[in-house]
Amino acid sequence: MPILTPDALDPVALLAEVAALGLGGTALFVGSVRRSAEDGPVAAIEYTAYDAMVDAEAGRILAESALRWPETRVALRHRVGRVEAGQASVVAVAASPHRAEAFAACRYVIEEVKKRLPVWKKEIYENGSAEWRANDGSRAAAATPAPRAP
Repeated sequence: MPILTPDALDPVALLAEVAALGLGGTALFVGSVRRSAEDGPVAAIEYTAYDAMVDAEAGRILAESALRWPETRVALRHRVGRVEAGQASVVAVAASPHRAEAFAACRYVIEEVKKRLPVWKKEIYENGSAEWRANDGSRAAAATPAPRAP
């Protein structure tokens, strides 16, 4: 199943994707577009990605997770396109025989996604202005052109 989607994310569908008898601990992470004093009046985020590279790198992240937690099943989805404030932009879910492994695998996957996936975001503010934001949360340099997916 592709990692990237322009469609609204459905955490329940991802929970079903990893569910299995014997997997009693499930961890779910939902990252949503936020508006805060720090971030300003964000109306939406426009996500763009290098699709083929996302699929390859996400595959590596999921494979690493499977090596570290072999009894754990993990699912991941990330939005592309415009995502309104309050909507989910990324969902990771892990199911394992025990909660500790589920939490660890879920956290590992989402942290690696934020570090390694070639996904870029442009914050769109209520007044119509926009600003590119790095995955670490910092604002991209104004002189830096926006990345473009091939």
